[in-house]
Amino acid sequence: MNISRFDGRSARRAALALMCAVTVLAGAGCDDSQRSSSSAHQHPAARGSVVSVTPVADLDAKEVAGRLAKAGIDATQVRYGVRAHRIVYRTVDFKGTPTTASELVTMPKNDERSLRVISWLHGTEVYRGEVASVNDQSPDRATALLFASTGRAVSAPDYLGLGKGPGIHPYGNPKATVTASVDALRATRTFARREGRSLDQRVLVSGFSQGGPATMLVGRALQQGVDPYFRPGALAPVSGPFDLSGFEAAAADDKVERSSLYLAYFATTWNRMYGLYSAPDQAFRAPYDKTVQTLFDGDHNASELAAALPRTSKQLFTEEFLQKVRHPTGDLRRKLEVMDTTCDWRPDVPVHLFHSRGDKDVSFANSLRCQRQLAAHGADQQLSDVGEFDHSTTVLKALPQIVREFDTTR
Repeated sequence: MNISRFDGRSARRAALALMCAVTVLAGAGCDDSQRSSSSAHQHPAARGSVVSVTPVADLDAKEVAGRLAKAGIDATQVRYGVRAHRIVYRTVDFKGTPTTASELVTMPKNDERSLRVISWLHGTEVYRGEVASVNDQSPDRATALLFASTGRAVSAPDYLGLGKGPGIHPYGNPKATVTASVDALRATRTFARREGRSLDQRVLVSGFSQGGPATMLVGRALQQGVDPYFRPGALAPVSGPFDLSGFEAAAADDKVERSSLYLAYFATTWNRMYGLYSAPDQAFRAPYDKTVQTLFDGDHNASELAAALPRTSKQLFTEEFLQKVRHPTGDLRRKLEVMDTTCDWRPDVPVHLFHSRGDKDVSFANSLRCQRQLAAHGADQQLSDVGEFDHSTTVLKALPQIVREFDTTR
C-alpha cells in the first residue's frame, strides 16, 4: 500500500508535476475529451475498446535511465527508449454497469514487432491525480518505463475511479480489480495493433501493495479463461496485504504505520460498496464524523488527508467500529475472506513473491501466508526478502529482480 508516500513533500511534488504537465498531441492520437478513430466506433459497448489515446512521454534510453535514477530504481537494465500513452478504455464497474477507466501504456522504441506484455498493478492511491497515466513523477510511471525499456509492452491500469476514470475508486473490490485490469490489457492489445505490433498471449503480471493481491486475482482470472486470448505467463507480487482481515485488525490496533489513513480509506470505501454503518457517527468520533466521508472522494490529495485526520485509529474511530473490524462477522467477514484467499489456488505458472522484513506498513507475515497457501496447492512458488527496507523502498529494490525473473520466463 502506498500511503507511506503520503508526506507533505511528496504531495507538493506530485501537485507541482501535475500543474506543469503538458499534453502533447500527435497526429495518430487525440485528447481525453475526444474519441480516437478506434474500435470504440464500431463496437461502442465492447469492453476494452479504446475511447482515446494521449501521448504523455517520448524518451530515449538515456532519458529513461535518468528518470529511473531520480526515482531510486537501478537503471542498469535499460536497453531502449520508451514511448508512453494514456489510454481511456471501456470497462464495467463492480456492479457490471458500463463505465470507462484509464491506463498508462508504455512500449519500447525498438524494431520488435511481437512483444511480451506486463500488467503492472499499482498500490494504494487516494488521489486520482497521483496515478501513472497522469502524474509524470509517479513511481508507477517510472516502473512502467523500466519494464518497457527492457523490451516489453506495459499495461498499467489506474483502476476504476482514478486517473481519468469517473466516480470513486472501489478500493479492494475483487471484481472491479479484475475487470479494470483485464479490459486494460484488451485496450493495450488494440493500441499495439494500430502501432503494427502484436502482444504475446502470456501476460507477466506484477504489482505492489494493493497490487499484490490484485496480481493473484488477475492471474487466477486469466488462468480461468476470463479473456479468450490472454493467459498468465508469470506472477510477481510485491509486499501485498494477502491477509486483509489481519491487516485491517492491525490497523484498528494502531500496529500499522499510518493506521488511521489506511483504515479510514477502507471504512469509507467499503461502506459505499457494502454498507458497514448506517450513519457516520457509528464509525467515526466527533468531529471527524462530519468530514471523513467527503475526504476520500479521489479529489483530495495526500497533504489534505494528513492534515484532516488524527494519526491513530483510536482517535478517529468509535470503539464499537474498531471491535467490528477486529472481529468481523456476517457479510463483512465473507467479503474479507475473498481478499484473504487470493493465493489459495494453484497457478500453472511460477509465482515469485517479494517483500521486506523491514516493512512496517504491510508485515512480511502477509507474504508468508500467501506462500503457505500456494505451497498447499503444490504451486511453483518462492519468496524473496529484499532486505531491511520500508514499504515504499521495498518495491524499488524488488523491480530489478522482477525484470531478471521475467527475463527467464518463456
